[in-house]
Amino acid sequence: MSAKIGFVGVGRMGANMARRLRDQGHTISAVCDTASGLAAELSSELGATHFERLEEVTATADIVITVVTDDQAQLDVFSTEGDSLLREATDTIFINCATVSPATHGEIEKRVHSVGARSLEACMASSIPQARQGSLYLMCAGAKDVFDDVRSVLEDLSSDLRYIGPAGTAAQVKALVNMVMNINTVALAEGLGLGQALGLDLDVLREVFSQTGANSQVLKTDGEDMQNRDHECYFSAAHAAKDSAIAWVLGCEQDLHLPLSSATKLQFERLCALGLGNQDKSAVAELTFRGRHA
Repeated sequence: MSAKIGFVGVGRMGANMARRLRDQGHTISAVCDTASGLAAELSSELGATHFERLEEVTATADIVITVVTDDQAQLDVFSTEGDSLLREATDTIFINCATVSPATHGEIEKRVHSVGARSLEACMASSIPQARQGSLYLMCAGAKDVFDDVRSVLEDLSSDLRYIGPAGTAAQVKALVNMVMNINTVALAEGLGLGQALGLDLDVLREVFSQTGANSQVLKTDGEDMQNRDHECYFSAAHAAKDSAIAWVLGCEQDLHLPLSSATKLQFERLCALGLGNQDKSAVAELTFRGRHA
């Protein structure tokens, strides 16, 4: 019999991961989210049960996948008191996919082990279409035997699966991935913003960028959107601010001077302060293009 899988956190990423696993023949037994309306709709679609309480998810699932927003949300769902995924969790496997600090992943593993359960961090370096298609880039960390035990589930979500090492190490790698991506995003916004101010044809400029050392994955995903002010959200500015802060803190802990990381963090925080945190990270161009929100 296949494992029963519960989901906690069913925003666009979590919901599409659940849909993908259902399509691959897995049993989605439980769905829970603070946005109860969305969770109820998804549970009906998937033939799962919508639960309001976390402990009920654990009670009806062999594997629980969490896709929450930040460190505090991750700690809250694994609270040591009150309603929690840790209640009666012996032998449950938790796969935690949120981008949170390495320290939080380490703390969650300790809490999970204390109740006789097991956990794995599965950090994602992809977006919503990849979640639906099962082509996520997944970086995993924790005990190797846990990774091996849930590998079949992970392979149905991922086209490129990496085991990194002990708890916290995948989160470190993910923080560096997003640090570099976010720096590239801010740099591209400045380059295109300056190009606009100089009166250059931005279509031509983007084409030149793509054929030279200015090329990047961010140019492919965000360049045209920055130019056209199309900021439909695939990776929010708020998440970019959060993730930039995680990397910045890691640098501070290592006593490193990372001026680009610091400047990027401040730029996305500024964007959020303007009320644009729910837009895509490409909206950082609103701070660099003349006549926009600068």
